[in-house]
Amino acid sequence: MIAGKIGAAAASATAALPSFRVGDERLIKLSGAAGHKVSSLLTKQGRPSGVLRVAVVGGGCSGLQYKMDLQDQPQNRDILVESCGVRVVVDPKSALYVTGSELDYSDALTEGGFKVKNPNAATSCSCGESFSA
Repeated sequence: MIAGKIGAAAASATAALPSFRVGDERLIKLSGAAGHKVSSLLTKQGRPSGVLRVAVVGGGCSGLQYKMDLQDQPQNRDILVESCGVRVVVDPKSALYVTGSELDYSDALTEGGFKVKNPNAATSCSCGESFSA
């Protein structure tokens, strides 16, 4: 009976771990400045081993926009990429839109912040916050 309980506990622990794939920088990569900024934000939030989630959602002037979030770990079905010392996760649907993209960061007063250079974007709006593919 004890062996059955141990086996069940091991099975539930395995089931609790997210199932994700490992990709490479051909999916998405970070510039040195973006890597440094994300790393410092993760550390500031108390999760230095966390991940940056990059997603594409409907909205914005051109129909699609980027959504970025800091999280503790990858979720099921995510694709995990390591770039500039930062773990970046992308869901499979968003991966169709961001493949080949580079995330950059600038702390400039005008036009500063995170910017995505996406070769798949057919058009983008004048503010640079949304795109169409």
